[in-house]
Amino acid sequence: MALKDYFFTSESVTEGHPDKICDQVSDAVLDAMLAQDPKSRVACETLTTTGVVVVAGEVTTSAQVDITSVVRETIKKIGYDDSRKGFDYSSCSVLVSLGKQSPDISLGVTAETSASKEQGAGDQGIMFGYAINEAPEQMPHTIYWSHRLAERLTKARKDGTLGFLRPDGKTQVTMEYIDGKPRRVDAIVVSSQHSEDVSHQKIIEGIREEVILKTIPAEWIDGKTKFHINPTGRFVIGGPMGDAGLTGRKIIVDTYGGHGAHGGGAFSGKDPSKVDRSACYMARYAAKNVVAAGLADRCMVQVGYAIGVAEPVSLMVETFGTAKVDEDKLQAAVREVFSFKPAAIISSLKLLRPIYSPTAAYGHFGRRGEGFTWENTDRTEELKRACKA
Repeated sequence: MALKDYFFTSESVTEGHPDKICDQVSDAVLDAMLAQDPKSRVACETLTTTGVVVVAGEVTTSAQVDITSVVRETIKKIGYDDSRKGFDYSSCSVLVSLGKQSPDISLGVTAETSASKEQGAGDQGIMFGYAINEAPEQMPHTIYWSHRLAERLTKARKDGTLGFLRPDGKTQVTMEYIDGKPRRVDAIVVSSQHSEDVSHQKIIEGIREEVILKTIPAEWIDGKTKFHINPTGRFVIGGPMGDAGLTGRKIIVDTYGGHGAHGGGAFSGKDPSKVDRSACYMARYAAKNVVAAGLADRCMVQVGYAIGVAEPVSLMVETFGTAKVDEDKLQAAVREVFSFKPAAIISSLKLLRPIYSPTAAYGHFGRRGEGFTWENTDRTEELKRACKA
């Protein structure tokens, strides 16, 4: 029997979190290469610690990119411009070790050289997409509002509303579910790096008034909602000085905050030939259109691949008992309307463009903007017709 009454928690982090610095650097390198050569094959990993950024991986591209400049500009935009903040874009060391993609992998991924003469998957693996008729943009409440809090925290820092804030920060939202439905926010956690001269009380008051209460709708908060704001009392040392960062270490933040499922692959720094990224986008696209079409209140799509093979080895559509139509027909409709072959995904979602830097903070899903093509709900009518056929 499914659990009906429970509490669920999701977290987010700001763009100044060490792991998110790395995600943004990796995607900035990817974008810089795609801008010059849309067929670039990129697998870029970043590590950062006190005063150092290391960029490594494998690329095949005709682009000529000044990697060091890309790294420094990305860190500058985040706001690390003084060593007293834990990092300085102008003085940190940047080490680059980018080699070429293995020709063995390229053999099966490139259409001209693959056995099937189709672009094959860049790796084996399982990928998930998820959507739920809950928060805006068919996202779960807990992760959606965690992201919005993190965005607001950064905005208050950058526009000077809370000038004592520094780039590193984390947010967390706990919702109470009754009979399987979200009823209220039970707890909100916000921790932000800050200047040394500000009092703890000023931090609490500022974040509560300018971040939390201006982000979370009033109807979700009641007299029992708990607020934990910088609960340790001090967060001066942050960023890479406080903790080392790595690309791909916030995969649950990037997706659905623990709702649905995750296959394990990270996104940032990978070009769309890597189905770790592109197939997750396509699975989200399919799941969101199912929910937006009113065919289910909740939908998860799983797709599996073999390296070098174009056709997925499996495709499953799960609605958790919320389907409004026959589930076998719904699964057949998803197969009919959406092609999960790598080349089709890239073409359908227009993925050979420098659109990835904005995805590297505040989640890859539940976002608006021209680059987030997998968030479109333009296939709902096709799905409805396919279900009726």
